[in-house]
Amino acid sequence: MSTPETVDVVVIGAGQAGLSAAYHLHRRGFVPLGTTEGASAARTFVVLDANDAPGGAWQHRWRSLTMSTVNGIYDLPGMPKPELDPASPSVDVIPPYFAAFEERFALAVRRPVQVRAVRREDDDPHGRLLVETAASAASSGADSPVAAFRARAVVNATGTWTKPFWPAYPGRERFAGRQLHVADYVSAEEFRGQRVVVVGAGISAIQLLEEISRVAETVWMTRREPEWVEDDFDTAARVEAIKGVEERVRQGLPPGSVISVTGMHWTPWARAAEARGVLARQPMFRRIEEHGVVLADGSFLPVDAILWATGFRAALDHLAPLGIRLPGGGIRIDGTRAADEPRVHLIGYGPSASTVGANRAGRAAVLAILADLDAAVPVPLH
Repeated sequence: MSTPETVDVVVIGAGQAGLSAAYHLHRRGFVPLGTTEGASAARTFVVLDANDAPGGAWQHRWRSLTMSTVNGIYDLPGMPKPELDPASPSVDVIPPYFAAFEERFALAVRRPVQVRAVRREDDDPHGRLLVETAASAASSGADSPVAAFRARAVVNATGTWTKPFWPAYPGRERFAGRQLHVADYVSAEEFRGQRVVVVGAGISAIQLLEEISRVAETVWMTRREPEWVEDDFDTAARVEAIKGVEERVRQGLPPGSVISVTGMHWTPWARAAEARGVLARQPMFRRIEEHGVVLADGSFLPVDAILWATGFRAALDHLAPLGIRLPGGGIRIDGTRAADEPRVHLIGYGPSASTVGANRAGRAAVLAILADLDAAVPVPLH
């Protein structure tokens, strides 16, 4: 492994949360590592992004997800979005906005850089963390990318898009048709004339059910009957939902989703699906067979494809060497800090897993890091 670069803060991920953290670091006097400005700076940061280009997860979304159907996107800090055509695919307009933000604030994001591990450099609980990238496993020549960084703090903003959740069901490996996750979805046209089972009760499941049902026969299945909410999802309801998620992460439980707390609110695409008679939920199948599924009543349903709209999990595997994940998979969070490793801040996680939440968490994490560095005193473990 090549000699690690020394830096004050490593930000992992350049989606909404990571860019928010980078903005607030830059605003408070930190400068990008390796730049002319950073060569003589007292405090530095570096943003590492696994994607080939700016845009975070937005660059991977399906084209039919237009700005009129996006479930809300808040402006990045310090730079409002330009006026956008509601009919524009989000994949066409959000990544350029992110790219312009990176350029305007000279954030010098390094990409593509895949972080493989974050570990303690030594036994000093107030020393540095070692952030190892994919290059760490390869021999490095003079022109090779930097393999590792020594950091005083790490801001983890890796989101969930790279960790689609595939539930285990008997016979799944035997299915001869097509199985895909929402993360792999491209277009309803791929399913024209087929019979498609859509599994899931979230926003994406309903949106894609409505879309696919226009060109294919669809069957909608969920483990539980969705709780539909007739009232508008007001601010008070959102605040209460976020409080519930905050309490879960304080206890070290997996965050869960806001929808699991608030129920499903009627959207235009849900109403459209209901109007055409395709929003007819069935209980989950018992098992999957080669050419279809066995339904809850024991009957067999031939199926061409299964779309798993079953959500995502936080992409945190690279934090495993720190030993801060509890047996259930969660991490105890105090504010934005990992309570069991306070040099690590998690943003865009749990209660901050929204665009406005990510912005606020980015600022909160930077303020906490700045206070630690200014105080130059140990941060107690909880």
